[in-house]
Amino acid sequence: MQALRVVPKIFYYETFKEFNDEFKVGMDDLVLTNEWLYTPYMKPLGIETNVIYQEKFGAGEPSDEMIDAIAIEMKKYTFDRIIAFGGGTIVDICKILALDVPEKSVDLFTGAVAPVKKKKLVVVPTTCGTGSEVTNVAIAELKSLHTKKGIAVDETYPDIAVLVPETINGLPYKFFVTSSVDALIHAIESYLSPKASPFTEMYSLEAIKMIMKGYKEIVTKGEDERFKYLKEFVLASNYAGIAFGNAGCAAVHALSYSIGGAFHVPHGEANYQFFTEVFKMYARKDPNGKIVKATKIFADELGCDPNGDVYGELETFLNKLIVKKPLKDYGMVEAQIDEFTDSTIANQQRLLGNNYVFLDRDEIREIFANLY
Repeated sequence: MQALRVVPKIFYYETFKEFNDEFKVGMDDLVLTNEWLYTPYMKPLGIETNVIYQEKFGAGEPSDEMIDAIAIEMKKYTFDRIIAFGGGTIVDICKILALDVPEKSVDLFTGAVAPVKKKKLVVVPTTCGTGSEVTNVAIAELKSLHTKKGIAVDETYPDIAVLVPETINGLPYKFFVTSSVDALIHAIESYLSPKASPFTEMYSLEAIKMIMKGYKEIVTKGEDERFKYLKEFVLASNYAGIAFGNAGCAAVHALSYSIGGAFHVPHGEANYQFFTEVFKMYARKDPNGKIVKATKIFADELGCDPNGDVYGELETFLNKLIVKKPLKDYGMVEAQIDEFTDSTIANQQRLLGNNYVFLDRDEIREIFANLY
């Protein structure tokens, strides 16, 4: 079994200026970013390059319609390298834009068109959660199919990942928490995955420890305490990305795509809603396997009894950072319990195959029902 693979080269700089001094962004590049990132980080450096602002093509998470519109705009420019400077939406879009994009990008996600890499891709993430800079996973809402779906092939790997803690400074508190919780889930889901190896476990465990340490300081001293730990959270997100890029994510992500697609709930926030409930189900179904080690990791971090309700304690702790909501608060109705259950089983087998234990339809339905 392959134990570890890290495809992109990884660079680290304290500031965006240090990155630009080495990479020399110019007219042979196309930068997909947001104006609120361009203005403080790129504009003062006098960088002359081709820029597209993602927000002009829609708000929220990526969709096939957004990708199609940006692909048309992109044809106005001549360039060799795409630079994704932004959050998960921008990164996922650029993974597709670096390919030979067909008229309808949905065809890449369904497999109707084979992916062919056309441009070099440099990713500079501005959140501390997705880890997408080191994975080949790109997720989009496929509007015509009324679902979210991912593509994960060698052609969607970035060529270069660049970590710059300075760019996380402007991340609002809510998005800091939901993105870093996403990284925490990446780390623990990949730790429990049947594809985990000693190498991926090392990255998973270090990411969990770094994130939980930062969280405990924030809970104790207030939300501004996060600014002292930006480097740690950026690195933890990357470590978790390396782990799940090799071992995969599982049911938490699989179930979360239902509310993400239906109600446009941001990815990290959607994952947060399902996190502890899925792990309670795992612990109930097979309490004597590797879940024992996973549970002890959190028990040790929280200082609670590993034989007690650790995932209940974890939920209480995380609620001090951001409050978990019932799914009906997003607009879900009771009839959608069955709808989302069946949609998850039909569309998310790529993720469900990485579950700690197999979850049947009744168990998946129970999770949705408990959270409703």
